[in-house]
Amino acid sequence: MTNFQLPASLRAMRHRNYRLFMAGQFISLIGTWMQSVGESWLVYRLTGSAVLLGGMQFCSQIPVFLLGPIGGSLSDRLNRRHVLICTQSAMMVLALTLAALTLSGRVQPWHLFVLAGLLGITNAIDIPTRQSFVVDMVGRDDLINAIALNSSLFNGARIVGPAIAGILVAAVGEGWCFFINGVSYTAVITGLVLIRLDASPATRTKSGLTHVTEGFRYVLSTRPILTLLALLGVISMVAMPYVTLMPIFAETILHGGARGLGILMASSGVGAFIGAIVLAHRQSVKGLGRWIARACAGFGIAMIAFALSRHFWLSAACLVPAGFSMMIQMASCNTLVQTMTPDELRGRVMALYSMMFMGMAPVGALIAGALAAQIGAPHTVALGGSIGIVAALVFAKMLPQLREQARPLLGALQSSTPAATE
Repeated sequence: MTNFQLPASLRAMRHRNYRLFMAGQFISLIGTWMQSVGESWLVYRLTGSAVLLGGMQFCSQIPVFLLGPIGGSLSDRLNRRHVLICTQSAMMVLALTLAALTLSGRVQPWHLFVLAGLLGITNAIDIPTRQSFVVDMVGRDDLINAIALNSSLFNGARIVGPAIAGILVAAVGEGWCFFINGVSYTAVITGLVLIRLDASPATRTKSGLTHVTEGFRYVLSTRPILTLLALLGVISMVAMPYVTLMPIFAETILHGGARGLGILMASSGVGAFIGAIVLAHRQSVKGLGRWIARACAGFGIAMIAFALSRHFWLSAACLVPAGFSMMIQMASCNTLVQTMTPDELRGRVMALYSMMFMGMAPVGALIAGALAAQIGAPHTVALGGSIGIVAALVFAKMLPQLREQARPLLGALQSSTPAATE
């Protein structure tokens, strides 16, 4: 590739290890999104309960909140590539187990809850390790581009996976979605085996408890990071549970069935994919604070519009800006947090990021399921969107002060980007 210059939006792809990681991840993530749609539909088909829809999301994601700090500590103490091979292998076994139960006709709701909980425990280790592994492959110079490309990959799969799942569920049932997901893990495991890195963690001498609490102390004493994580937690808890309630919108409100569910999920993915492409063209973290505030407000507005719509294609259209705004906010928060975090604390800080991003979502899913049973899914989603708008206004008011507090961090860690939260 000596005579070929990659465009700036793809500059992280010049790293061989990152190319291997991306290729395996894309195939695996298509399967993951297929399973997500199939699982939600299966729970709703078996139970018809909004509460149990929220309950399953709670079981799958609450371990990330409870066990995330342990996962982050392992990420900073062990070889991250080896950890990821183990976690991805465990996920493959869980997916194939669910496929076997479903295809044999023996699946029961409690099976779904148990397997969701085991997947959550695995994710508590996998997510902070995977987030931290990116900088090991590309370094700080290409970090913002790598995070944006990761997000575009995630959301590209989010477009393809749900669309395929909707067709498969309607044609042959949910079990084949789970089987394809299980097989797809071989791609990411193969990519990880082929990756070659010399990096090794440098913080193995401290006791487990001391090692874990270091991450908490750093975040609590670093107000810009603490504020970003708090905003992320609020949005994850009150606005993101719309995904949990999507089967209700697809079946009961918009009358689209399983295929409609796939289209709605893919519509959100289209918007998120566009957002990731926009971020991939950025070469500096300057201005991301303003982007986060605007994206948070935009997400809330899109959620209210989605909740008010009773026309299928209008609802699908509302989910495009919702996905775009969600992508901008989440990836921008990720980039700023990683930019302000020292390498030796990266796994533990990203564990706290995961706790806010995925760990607060199950609490919101449980609340959303209970609220939807009382006041209906549309009112529940509209309420979450309204709270998101308020959170955006509060964050925007704090930005000037956060910008000043972030300058010393960025001067020490990335002197080329002097105003991350402008």
